[in-house]
Amino acid sequence: MTENAVTPSPTEATARPTWGETLRAYLEPASLRMFALGFSAGLPLLLVLGTLSFRLREAGLDRTTIGYLSWVGLAYGFKWCWSPLVDRLPIPLLTRWLGRRRSWLLLSQGAIMAALVGMALSDPRTGLNVVVWCALAVAFASATQDIALDAYRIESADTRHQGVLAATYQTGYRLAMIWAGAGVLWLAARAEVAPVAQALAAVADAAKPAPGSLYQNAAWTTAYLVMAASMLVGVVTVLFSREPVQLAVPPSRNAAEWFRGAFVEPFADFLQRYGKQALLILALIGVYRISDVVMGIMANPFYVDMGYTKDEVAAVTKIYGVIMTLVGAFIGGALSLRWGVMRVLMLGAILSAASNLLFAWLAGHGHDVTALIAVISADNLSAGVASAAFIAYLSSLTNVTYSATQYALFSSMMLLAPKWLAGYSGAFVDAYDYPTFFTATAFLGVPVLLLVWLATRLIPLPERSAAP
Repeated sequence: MTENAVTPSPTEATARPTWGETLRAYLEPASLRMFALGFSAGLPLLLVLGTLSFRLREAGLDRTTIGYLSWVGLAYGFKWCWSPLVDRLPIPLLTRWLGRRRSWLLLSQGAIMAALVGMALSDPRTGLNVVVWCALAVAFASATQDIALDAYRIESADTRHQGVLAATYQTGYRLAMIWAGAGVLWLAARAEVAPVAQALAAVADAAKPAPGSLYQNAAWTTAYLVMAASMLVGVVTVLFSREPVQLAVPPSRNAAEWFRGAFVEPFADFLQRYGKQALLILALIGVYRISDVVMGIMANPFYVDMGYTKDEVAAVTKIYGVIMTLVGAFIGGALSLRWGVMRVLMLGAILSAASNLLFAWLAGHGHDVTALIAVISADNLSAGVASAAFIAYLSSLTNVTYSATQYALFSSMMLLAPKWLAGYSGAFVDAYDYPTFFTATAFLGVPVLLLVWLATRLIPLPERSAAP
């Protein structure tokens, strides 16, 4: 694999690499860089969503407030709005030194680190506004990093090596999610002051602890500072990487022409290709993940309220759960090859909705680690199957001429409605409790089944030849 994007010769394009050459591609510099950058991309997500909700619930915040604060994740749903700026706008001084892609990567990584430090040094019991603004800054900077990194990955290798880069990127991303999910809980648990922790445990044994009584902010400060320092993996990688060769963009004659090429044409192309059926496609994209996204916001507060410890949640939901998601994704990919994307898309929708009913059962079952393992197994396997089919579906809809912008639009739209609705999840739980909430999220998946069925009948997937 070369350092920069290249166009393979006809001989190179048709030659089939040996298994040894294929495996060695994963150890080449570009692959290793993408592994490290994938780690940098995956780290911030849970720190402003899942892990933060655990911290806030332990600090005594009510579930309604935690639900509303999940709206910081909407920053990921609007990243397509500023993606053309990241693609074309130079950063003074920094772009001249590092180039367009690396300058945006370094700027976003620095912003993520600074905002994580702000979250670490703030106490949500006395300075919740600071925590929220810092979390919003992390989400915005993280979404910006995703935009720049997608472009960097595409431009760093030829077509034949894109699969290798995508695989190493996803591996780094998932490892970062384990570190930001299980690692931060493990660090916070180890940083707790032992005498205080023992006294609090004694109180907990005597009676159900009051909200916030088990919270030690200093422990979370340590954990979040370590997470901020972990972003240095991406910073160092950017500094020691090369800027990829980019295609020259013809200068626009005026602002209107620039806006039309960057914003209007990619979306107009999609509407032109699918016509009225575009509304059905957009509706399906907008609600396909609604069951698991809405449920997921209350998952960590649920674990706290059920009495699961940080170590139990870290081991079962953050490490084992991620592994089961990867297994589910592998199964979903294999089934898509044998059965077709649309059939697996329907299967994933059914499984994702049905698995939420297991959480309703767990809410009535009580604190039981074995039962939690069983529920997490089913839920994360289902999520993996659904995600694999959904990504394949979104990819099939894009025009290769506008693939980056159109895929950014699709991947953003799939979060907008679910994230907005999820903001009310805490208020719903406070009003009706967990079993009713989890059951209701399962029924949210019923309209998805109808949309998948209609899309299967009315909109055949376009066929694409394999890349040379």
